Amino acid sequence: MARRSLTQGSKVGILGMGYYVPPKILRNSDLEKMVDTSNEWITTRTGIKQRRIAEPDVSTSLLGYRAAKKALRDAGITAREIDLIIVATTTQDMFFPSTACIIQQKLRAKGAAAFDIAAACCGFIFALNTAYHYVLAGTYQRVLVVAAEVLSKVVDWTDRNTCVLFGDGAGACVVGKVRTGGILSSYMASDGTWKDLLEIPAGGSRMPASHLTVDERLHYIKMRGNEVFKLAVKMMAEAGNKAVALAGIECRDIDCVIPHQANYRIINATASRLGIDLKKVYMNVNKYGNMSSASTVVALTEAVKKGRIRKGDRVLLVAFGSGLVWSSMVLEWSR
Repeated sequence: MARRSLTQGSKVGILGMGYYVPPKILRNSDLEKMVDTSNEWITTRTGIKQRRIAEPDVSTSLLGYRAAKKALRDAGITAREIDLIIVATTTQDMFFPSTACIIQQKLRAKGAAAFDIAAACCGFIFALNTAYHYVLAGTYQRVLVVAAEVLSKVVDWTDRNTCVLFGDGAGACVVGKVRTGGILSSYMASDGTWKDLLEIPAGGSRMPASHLTVDERLHYIKMRGNEVFKLAVKMMAEAGNKAVALAGIECRDIDCVIPHQANYRIINATASRLGIDLKKVYMNVNKYGNMSSASTVVALTEAVKKGRIRKGDRVLLVAFGSGLVWSSMVLEWSR
């Protein structure tokens, strides 16, 4: 069942942003030596040319912490001024405590509450929408939203269909009251009927870790790619149209689209369905691959830093992920 939030006319927006990606680059030419694939095959089907890979001793919380520090600096505030930390991730450091609590400790943000959100590739938009409502209600003044992933540690590097897709990275933003613009609308939807299309089968209470689950490689990402592709295009287009309508505008009024960076063909097809010129769509999938929850916020931060988004621009965020979940948001850029 979809959950919709009409937030038009709000004065809550993004005060500062930052992102961090590991320095190690894994190129398609490197993958050619690891599995039966080719640079041409990967590029033609996905648009991905390289991705970032965290070192073995680097955790999701460390990437998130580094992104958060940049966001706080950009917002001109300290960690002690943060009231709440929300972390979106599918690769948490451990089952508990939450990755948000670990990042809180790293930041020394002692006054902040902290919790995680699990919404796969839609995690950033889900978390940003949650932060919006806390600020709008007056419960908190400043919320730190972090989306961070170390997907390389849950990728099966023997599976050529999935290992070429994913990368590691993190992005963060500070949410608070703004004088103009801000979040205009949001849309979130889920359908657990499709839960088996994209999953990590083992490791939870349903299928705890055992010799069998390890031997059968059930702790890695499993995906039915063709079915996911078709649904992703349909649902991202639906989400985009919903958020635009809730904002009281039309797709032609959008200045920049920041889609989940899963696959060039998915992005292209979604823009076509929305009737939005591809020139308005920001893409970095070629550099980073699919970073799940981190993809959207990293792309948004890059687009702002490169001048693709300026004050007063209307920006559409749209994503799709495991669950299945899909979501969107329209912002009027206020910085």
